[in-house]
Amino acid sequence: MSVTVDGDKSRSVPDRVRRILRGPRPEKVPSLVGTACTLIGLIDIAAGVFPRFRASRMHAVAEVLPGTLGPLSAALSLSAGVLLLLLAHGLKRHKRRAWRAAVILLPLGAAAQFVWRHSVLGALLSLALLALLLRHRGEFAALPDPRSRWKALANFVVMGAGSIALGLVVVSAHPRRVIGNPSLTDRLEHVLYGLFGFEGPVGYTGNVDWTVGYSLGALGMLTALTTIYLAFRPEHPAARLTEDDESRLRALLDKHGGRDSLGHFALRRDKGVVFSPSGKAAVCYRVVSGVMLASGDPIGDVEAWPGAIERFMDEAKAHSWTPAVMGCSETGGEVWTRETGLDALELGDEAVVDVADFSLSGRAMRNVRQMVKRIERNGYTTEVRRVRDLSDGELERVRRAAADWRGTDTERGFSMALGRIGDPGDGEAVIATAHKDDPDSPYGDLKAIIHFVPWGTDGMSLELMRRDRSADPGMNELLIVAALQESPRLGIERVSLNFAMFRAALARGEKIGAGPVLRLWRGLLVFLSRWFQIESLYKFNAKFRPRWEPRFVVYRKSRDLPRIGFAAMQAEGFVNLELPRPFARRRTTATARACAHIGRTGDNHEVRAA
Repeated sequence: MSVTVDGDKSRSVPDRVRRILRGPRPEKVPSLVGTACTLIGLIDIAAGVFPRFRASRMHAVAEVLPGTLGPLSAALSLSAGVLLLLLAHGLKRHKRRAWRAAVILLPLGAAAQFVWRHSVLGALLSLALLALLLRHRGEFAALPDPRSRWKALANFVVMGAGSIALGLVVVSAHPRRVIGNPSLTDRLEHVLYGLFGFEGPVGYTGNVDWTVGYSLGALGMLTALTTIYLAFRPEHPAARLTEDDESRLRALLDKHGGRDSLGHFALRRDKGVVFSPSGKAAVCYRVVSGVMLASGDPIGDVEAWPGAIERFMDEAKAHSWTPAVMGCSETGGEVWTRETGLDALELGDEAVVDVADFSLSGRAMRNVRQMVKRIERNGYTTEVRRVRDLSDGELERVRRAAADWRGTDTERGFSMALGRIGDPGDGEAVIATAHKDDPDSPYGDLKAIIHFVPWGTDGMSLELMRRDRSADPGMNELLIVAALQESPRLGIERVSLNFAMFRAALARGEKIGAGPVLRLWRGLLVFLSRWFQIESLYKFNAKFRPRWEPRFVVYRKSRDLPRIGFAAMQAEGFVNLELPRPFARRRTTATARACAHIGRTGDNHEVRAA
């Protein structure tokens, strides 16, 4: 028996050797190479800034990747480190262009190390990494992210700020060689001059002056070259919902729009769309910060959903985007997880009011009833009409009022916002308005607006709520009650109100017997409600005694959740990282969809926010 064990051990040795010779698994190569670029880039930057570090043994590790050319110059080491840091992210995301750049840089770096340092080992290591990239080139097939020339301005701002900060470190890294005692203003002036290739007010002894000058010049050149490249490369068109896509989506909604209350929001024209091979289902999405965000359930026949989901996942894989779904129903979550292997997490609940069960009578509705009666006694009246029944003048007045009454400078909304009012294709939408005579108002007697979008043929879904700040409190309650009371006349049987994030946690946490963990979680949600309307949306919804429909977020890995959450906040308009575009012209026609990166954010509404 021991012989057999020894035999197994003897056979395991060649297996171990073969695994080492085979190298890392192909799917691990992009992450490993990207991590190596990050580490060596940091070493290169440190080597270019701190002379003692450059002379240390640790600097030998930096010979693995190109750009570390030893004593050639600190400037080359510094600039190479910055480039490697920029390159690492693309390699980790399997980007084809990052792979091409690395394939070009690696042999150049190997040749430079051999010529300048006569380092055979460094050159061989660089060529070994090159061989690894060439062998696993199939792992780097992701298409480039959509882009625009405005990213050149973003690069100039970010790289410029980074160059100034790093330049201050370079200027201050040789305290014993500095002549005199220059102030922070002098050092900053020296950095700014050096970035443009001029000599500044700070002086050094020995050859340090050359080292600092070349380092600052390299940073300035790097900033200029990357900005020029981004400014003059061909612009990749951002996705817009084309007229053909919108027509096909409307046809699907006519047949299957009653299934999901969020279906009509798929008609936002700043979303991309993928259809199933049969054309009977579609998934609408937007790409934000490398996250491919779908909202709600797929549109169309449930049996065709898998085909649309597969196309969605293929698109995400082709661009190395992180797939995610915000606010899908329980049925949608089951299909997504079954077809893709993704996970689902309950995000909150949607408030749905059945019109037949709604009544202002009873003790539970006393607060709403008293508020509505008080406002009506103050002289307010309401009107609830289909959009097609409003005149052009009334629609224009509603649009102007909705824009002027917006609570923030940033347009908000994505998953539960349409982003327009009174479009000819949205004639079935419903607008409820509150009126009171006011000779000083630029909008006449208009005091508040609520806009609903169709939910099939017998439902409607709340899209936005806006009111004049000078109007009495309770305008939103007044108009929702008016809309619910007028719903039978319009053939509406169900009304979707706001989406309440973490509603179950808030409800259970305030009950007797809630445990310390649940109470702590509820306390955190209440604290965050100061900025994100978490508790206020829940309490507002609960006034109308709705039934709660759970909504889910679908994600690939738990570590993706923070990134998905940040991307969702960008899409909803709570975080705005876009640069101002003062001279940009408004698009009048949709461009053909090439991919789905959308720069602008959606529409804001005071209450409805996912």
